[in-house]
Amino acid sequence: MEAGKFPGRLQYTRAMMVLHSSRRRVGVSALTLVLLLAALVTTASAAHPEAARGTGGAVSSAAPAATAAGIEILRAGGNAADAAVATALALAVVHPQAGNLGGGGFAVVRFGDEVATLDFRETAPAGATPGMFLDRKGEPRPEASLVGPLAAGVPGSPAGLAELHARRGRLPWAQVVAPAVRLARDGFVVTRRLEAALTAEAALLAEFPETASVWLPGGRPAAAGGLMRLPELAATLEAYAAKGAPAITEGPLAAAVELASRRHGGVLRAADLTAYTPVWRLPVRFSAFGWEVASMPLPSAGGIVLGQTCGMLERLGWAAKPRFGADRAHLLAEAWRRAYADRFLLGDPRTSLAGAHQLLAPSWLERRAGEINPLRATPSDRVRSWSRAEVPESRETTHLSVLDGDGNAVALTTTLNGSFGCGLLVPGVGFLLNNEMDDFATAPGRPNLYGLVQGEANAVAPGKRMLSSMSPTVAWRGAEVVVLGSPGGSRIPTATVQVLLNLIVDGDELQAAVDRPRLHHQWQPDALLAEPEALAPETASALVSRGHEIRVVDQLGEVSAVRRSGGVVSAAQDPRGPGAAGVVRPDGD
Repeated sequence: MEAGKFPGRLQYTRAMMVLHSSRRRVGVSALTLVLLLAALVTTASAAHPEAARGTGGAVSSAAPAATAAGIEILRAGGNAADAAVATALALAVVHPQAGNLGGGGFAVVRFGDEVATLDFRETAPAGATPGMFLDRKGEPRPEASLVGPLAAGVPGSPAGLAELHARRGRLPWAQVVAPAVRLARDGFVVTRRLEAALTAEAALLAEFPETASVWLPGGRPAAAGGLMRLPELAATLEAYAAKGAPAITEGPLAAAVELASRRHGGVLRAADLTAYTPVWRLPVRFSAFGWEVASMPLPSAGGIVLGQTCGMLERLGWAAKPRFGADRAHLLAEAWRRAYADRFLLGDPRTSLAGAHQLLAPSWLERRAGEINPLRATPSDRVRSWSRAEVPESRETTHLSVLDGDGNAVALTTTLNGSFGCGLLVPGVGFLLNNEMDDFATAPGRPNLYGLVQGEANAVAPGKRMLSSMSPTVAWRGAEVVVLGSPGGSRIPTATVQVLLNLIVDGDELQAAVDRPRLHHQWQPDALLAEPEALAPETASALVSRGHEIRVVDQLGEVSAVRRSGGVVSAAQDPRGPGAAGVVRPDGD
């Protein structure tokens, strides 16, 4: 029975939960419970919808209005960089829980044979200190790194998006910003997704009158189907279109950010915004199953996790294992267990205890692959991180993928960290501030918002960039190009690499590759997460017998992907979210 090829999602979820809880509480045998699963789940074929196809370019993002903005720019003669910036700015309007000018992100850019990455990740303010989120006993203060502007890093998006356009864009800057201005000024329709997010985070948003007045009108979340206008954000975007990044990082708007921060106990200052600089970096590059892959380097761990995963799997003969079987799932989990253990050492490139040079070295990948027992899970507390002594040598995020008609590619991921960031909307400016300071090891050795345990290399310090899991990725083989990425905090690299493997190893069509159910393991906690239809009953039983603890979760990632093959571009959007994929066709439709 193939994973993803049976219905009965609710029954399967309940049965898997029984499998998990029964093992822990009453010792019911795995075999007995798998027989229960088999009784509950029937075999059926799952049809995947077709990806959008065209020849003039493709865009995939988390919101239909944002995808439409990118397509508009491509039709106007813009290239992949122009369309990516337009899409990101539209997301800053219609997807405020994640795509926001008060946050930051990363982009992987491939134009011709040149590949580069842009780091516009947030930084710690100059007033940040290592113990700023701890009490007198050295214990973390509840929510100090999550709620309010003390949790806010210096936003990188205003300077970063302008830099991406300045280096690679083709159309006039004001034309690229125009779709976002229009959406904020004239209004956009509130989606069910946005209403649900506002409802889920109403308590956070209500803590700040500045935020509640915009997003909780009359004390209630903005309702799906209603028209939302954001005049303050429209004015900010108009200034941004006229003056570029300095419109936000200097002058009255920067002063407004400082005033809002001070009012609520934050240390973010106007001078921090003015001093911020995005950085072009060399990508993490590796070969995988006959393809070339480029992803983000530090301060993102995403590219390293992708490279380690593929490197170990190739050495373990993963591609030859039966698809959807226990062998493949087991090796994935064991590779991720080790990649995330190594992540413990990572941080800002200036302070990281290891990097791609060490962790993607053939000798280290050989060693890691050699540690894996093909028939037994290794308890995570027995998996050590890389060390010099051993070898010579979020949760809200949003991703967009763009290809233009010339084959140029941009994969861009941006975030506020938690949904709606720290919850504070800056009056007179119209955007929310992030809570990215929680991505530091605010208390090294303890889990953050995503359950990640991190080390001293990622401790808080002024000016540092916090470690990330964002994994914007471009892969190519000859003239074929794939652009992809995902939101999801620590689950981003595993979602991204599974879609990539579906494409480059198993030859899936783009939409099918995105649709397939997923798994996740991140070393700590020591559990294999599975979407409800990711494991057939016999596969789940085999994994339990090998020592894996399986936990069922509703969703792992939300991948936006585009592809160019044989002169045809296609775009797919994850059914896990209400985003949209679009292409430019020869007739202009």
